[in-house]
Amino acid sequence: MSFPTLAEALRIWFRIGCLSFGGPAGQIALMHREVVEERRWISDARFLHALNFCTLLPGPEAQQLATYLGWLMHGVRGGVAAGLLFILPGAAVMLALSAIYAAFGEVPLVAALFFGLKCAVLVLVVEALLRVARRALKGPVPWALAGAAFAALFLFGLPFPVVVLGAALVGLAMPGVFAGGGHGKAQDGPPALLDAVLAAEPGRIGAMAGAARRAGLVALALWLWPVVLLMQAGGLYGDLAWFFSKMAVVTFGGAYAVLAYVAQEAVEGYRWLSAGQMLAGLGLAETTPGPLILVLEFVGYMAGGTLGALLVVWVTFAPCFAWIFLGAPYVERLHDVPRLKGALAGVTAAVVGVIANLALWFGLRVLFGVILEVPLGPMRLEVPVPASLDPLALLLAVLAGVCLFRMRMGVVQTLGLTALAGLVLKPAADWLLAGFGG
Repeated sequence: MSFPTLAEALRIWFRIGCLSFGGPAGQIALMHREVVEERRWISDARFLHALNFCTLLPGPEAQQLATYLGWLMHGVRGGVAAGLLFILPGAAVMLALSAIYAAFGEVPLVAALFFGLKCAVLVLVVEALLRVARRALKGPVPWALAGAAFAALFLFGLPFPVVVLGAALVGLAMPGVFAGGGHGKAQDGPPALLDAVLAAEPGRIGAMAGAARRAGLVALALWLWPVVLLMQAGGLYGDLAWFFSKMAVVTFGGAYAVLAYVAQEAVEGYRWLSAGQMLAGLGLAETTPGPLILVLEFVGYMAGGTLGALLVVWVTFAPCFAWIFLGAPYVERLHDVPRLKGALAGVTAAVVGVIANLALWFGLRVLFGVILEVPLGPMRLEVPVPASLDPLALLLAVLAGVCLFRMRMGVVQTLGLTALAGLVLKPAADWLLAGFGG
């Protein structure tokens, strides 16, 4: 198998962008399946090394991971293409749905289609979680660190940056307890294609570093220049540019870390939209492909139409490219520094716990309609109400599991079949419930 051309890679990045449902857990799961499992372009170790770095950055980690991997494979062109193709399908869908919502309100058929997709993504997330945990956690300390990260997030609600920083410090202090697993060795069979290329061209990363740093500086300029101009001009677009640029640099731990603040400011401070509209936008973002942070595009549309939506997308994602292109060349050098390698290995273990937390959070909300927060001393436990179990969601999740595990169907076929089932069955189930309720 030869190393993929840029054109071949673009098709896969576009495919990932179109199918990246389910928030960061689902997106990382899909990316791992496509480039690690099925095509062996990237090794487990290198995939996780890149993910560790992206987890430490503000902004959507899955989109930045796509940019990082695209850069590793095909330089700046590959990174820009991978990052854009991860964003554009979801941004286009969100723009269309925002316009539909503004004109007509919620559309039941669209909601039914995405309902089926969410149920299928839940199975993909669980599958990826088990696979990544089996390969990334080798030894009692990594397992304990993953469990501690999960508990810190799910039970104690600690801030995401604190959890990741704590894991990095553990790895920095005890680098020897984390299994090495050099690049390409985590998989059975021949090494991943990228690792074979890097072994044959040891100076490849160094040769790519200069162009990456220049691209990072250009990305910073393209982000900040319009923001400064719009702020000087004042008005609605200046407010949008400034507010969402601030959000772009504080979104550690994903969109949920700042959504409450965004909702409060957008609704009560700037009065760009109502609380009900903000909730509707969040629902759209949770069911469309791409990062959940695309909910900000909906806010931009409600505030300033299509131009407002495009401006918010620009100032949200332009800095993401800057962080990757400026940081990735340095991060690649950390492979041979034991303590820094240990720090990133600690983050790897914590990331498994983070994905487990996201998977449980996502699964509870797909399968149950009512979830209670039960305080237990310093802990808070989310407990689903059994009576609120959605039997249709459970049925569609089982259908997706049969397609993936028993029938060995591909991701596209599984998502398509489950979405079609949701499109057919969800309106019928809603009609029956409305009939009984009446």
